[in-house]
Amino acid sequence: MTDMADTARHKGSLLVQDARTVKRNRAEARFKMYGIAAITIGMLMLAILLVTIIGRGAGAFQQTFITLDVPLLEDKLDKNGNRDLADIKKVSTFGYAPLMRTAFEEKVAAIGIETKLSGKDMANLLSKDAAATLRDFVLSDPSQIGQTVSFTFLAQSRVDGYLKDRVDRDNIANDKNISAEQLDLVDALIEAGSIEKKFNLSFITGADASDARPEAAGMGVSMIGSFFMMLVVLALALPIGVAASIYLEEFAPKNWITDIIEVNISNLAAVPSIVFGILGLAVFINYMHLPNSAPLVGGLVLTLMTLPTIIISTRASLKSVPPSIRDAALGVGASKMQSVFHHVLPLAAPGILTGTIIGLAQALGETAPLLLIGMVGFIASNPPDSIAEGLMSPNSAMPAQIYEWAKRADPAFYERAWGGIIILLVFLITMNAIAVLLRRRFERRW
Repeated sequence: MTDMADTARHKGSLLVQDARTVKRNRAEARFKMYGIAAITIGMLMLAILLVTIIGRGAGAFQQTFITLDVPLLEDKLDKNGNRDLADIKKVSTFGYAPLMRTAFEEKVAAIGIETKLSGKDMANLLSKDAAATLRDFVLSDPSQIGQTVSFTFLAQSRVDGYLKDRVDRDNIANDKNISAEQLDLVDALIEAGSIEKKFNLSFITGADASDARPEAAGMGVSMIGSFFMMLVVLALALPIGVAASIYLEEFAPKNWITDIIEVNISNLAAVPSIVFGILGLAVFINYMHLPNSAPLVGGLVLTLMTLPTIIISTRASLKSVPPSIRDAALGVGASKMQSVFHHVLPLAAPGILTGTIIGLAQALGETAPLLLIGMVGFIASNPPDSIAEGLMSPNSAMPAQIYEWAKRADPAFYERAWGGIIILLVFLITMNAIAVLLRRRFERRW
């Protein structure tokens, strides 16, 4: 009767849309259009962000080098002629500076470049790190003393900026680091093939550098610091987070106490990260007297920040396992503990691993907590000899190193900050890709 009444009320053919149907279809079409527009805007913003980061940071992976044939004069480096390493070490970097000046003068004369620059002005085109590089080479192989060796030195940041169009002749009038005559010499050396841009591996493997030699700064040491912090986070956050999740989800009684705990865990996941930094400063440094700037302290702080994320994701993974799995295990005589650890936990493992990796990726990109525990200092140390030394020695982290470079005045450091962001993004994308692959590889659909 109802169908007949609706048919009676409907006037016209069923193949012709009435006004209400047209209005509804238009509303659905508009909603679809809004969704497509939102996705398009989001993708456009992402593309702009990536293009900006890559465009401004790609230059950090290329550096300008100057090739010179340096005579390692025995009367300057080993006056006794006995190749005793202790005697050779007595020659400081100041003793190598005249060798580089001589090499530069001979290079210019051999090419046939006419210039009024002195040998000192020519050598100023080199990085202030060049003398130390030459000295380290001699100390590693004293047998090279007395020979003429071809070296590829870093050029100073203004020369590098000139080749990257960051420095031009119009803005160097008041620049004490370079002059128009030196740029003329640079142009001539470029034509002769003695100055060129190359891939800069030391940016990835090297340490931070002082304000006087930004061209020598690298991310390597801060990457080691981040690695040791992630070891601490993984060693503490994963077992503690998984154990807490299993207890709350499978064994804890459902009462007001567990309700308060669950609410606080959810609230902790939304607490600003700088709060955890203040907590780490008060507890781990001021009270426990752990060393400042140590990856161990940074890892402890990031563990506190990561725990809520791991607990929430682990509980969600445990909930996703069908109750029939538990019931079947209990039905064949398994204990509660056996049903959880032999059946539920293996099935929830993909989600647990995914949540853990995402939590680690979040911790890897945090900066604010590290600022408060001092992991922003100038660190130019060699790789640690042991895990204990790596955990306790002062170090920095990738996001803190990027923040430090962004504060400095030299444009070369600003370029390196963008380059550091590229390296950090590569790590984050890799970790998220691993999380997706693990979920796709091990998950089971019910």
